[in-house]
Formats: sequence, structure tokens, C-alpha cells
Amino acid sequence: MAFDLTEKRYIRETGLEARIARIVEPVANGLGYALVRIKITQENGMTLQIMAEDGEGRFTIADCEALSQDLSPVLDVEDPIEREYHLEVSSPGIDRPLVRRRDFEAYAGHEAKIELGEMLNGRKRFRGLIGPVDDESVTIILPDAPAGTDPNHRLPLASLAEAKLVMSDALMEKARIDQEAHPLDDDETETVEYADADSNDDYKSDDPEAGTAQDTAARRKSQEIH
Repeated sequence: MAFDLTEKRYIRETGLEARIARIVEPVANGLGYALVRIKITQENGMTLQIMAEDGEGRFTIADCEALSQDLSPVLDVEDPIEREYHLEVSSPGIDRPLVRRRDFEAYAGHEAKIELGEMLNGRKRFRGLIGPVDDESVTIILPDAPAGTDPNHRLPLASLAEAKLVMSDALMEKARIDQEAHPLDDDETETVEYADADSNDDYKSDDPEAGTAQDTAARRKSQEIH
């Protein structure tokens, strides 16, 4: 399957995360990477997590550094988060989010947890094996379906709210095989951190939302491969 940088992401961000995604995605695409997910957490005060991948669904330390270096000046200008935060650029990981149709196709037969944005046949959450995928839906096969009921549930891709692989022996084995086929030269668990050259360690504000592009507090960047 050809790698399409612009293939639709069915699981999309909202609010501030959506605004940041609109800033990040063109930069990632320009480097040949596809954006997987943007997420803001309260870890370390506030952390902006950016998950991306190359055409093989992988992301090395060098990839993390390249994307972080190109993003830094753009984020400085756009200044989407007007308070101190940490930037974390990483690979999707083994038990990765599933955001595009190709993700479900690539992991057919593996277990996933899926949540819909709206009820389907009286339920929103499904956990089972990924089955057939078409242009509009993915089928989840429930292993614990009651006797006499159809274990196959066809879920509209447009209704997806969250989707993630479940760690399993089969998934670990797939990761091992992929690693043997595409060995990395660097340590996937390494973390590289550095501070902005124009950091302002004395920045303080009673208002957590206060700040401008000129006085935003220092951001530490870390590149992590999970």
C-alpha cells in the first residue's frame, strides 16, 4: 500500500489540541512524516505530546530530532500554549493509537480497544480482534460474544472517538519481526533533552494563561521512542 501523508485521520483532536495539530501537520508532512496524534497532558506541569511516523510506521531518534528542530521556530511564532510546557516528540509505540484506515488494515487480527462517539446497538466501547476493513468501516470480532449472537460488529470509521491496540504476545512478536526486518542503529529507549536557546527561566505569572511569544517560559524538548 502506498504511503499517503494526507490520508484522513478519523480520530481527530478538538479545541487547543486541534489548533496545534493544524500547526504541526504541515511541518511533519514537509519532512515526509505523518501526524498520528496531538495530546496535552498535565505531566510535568504541562506536556505537549506529538506522535508521528514515517512510511513504515516507525520513528527513530533522528526523526524525533528532525521534527522537533523544524517545529520549534514554528511553535515559537504561533505560540499556541501561553504558559510553560514540555514538548515530547515520539513514535506511535507498539500498542499504538489507530487513527487511519491503514492502521486497522496493518493490524488486522490483533486486539484493539475502540470507543465510538455515539451509541451503536446500545454500546460505545468494544474490545476484540480487528477484522475486515473497508472504505467506511472496520469490523471488530468480540471474543466474549454470548453464544448464539454474532461476534462481528461493523463500526463506522466516521464514528470513532478512540482506538488503540492492546498489548499482547502476538503484537510483541509482530514488533520483533518488524525490528528484525528494519533494524535501528540507535537505542529506541534513549531520551534527548535540551532547553530553548532563548529560554527565560525567570518567567513567572499569577495567570497560567498569561504570556506572549516574547515572554513564554522555557520549553524543554524531549524525543522519546517508546
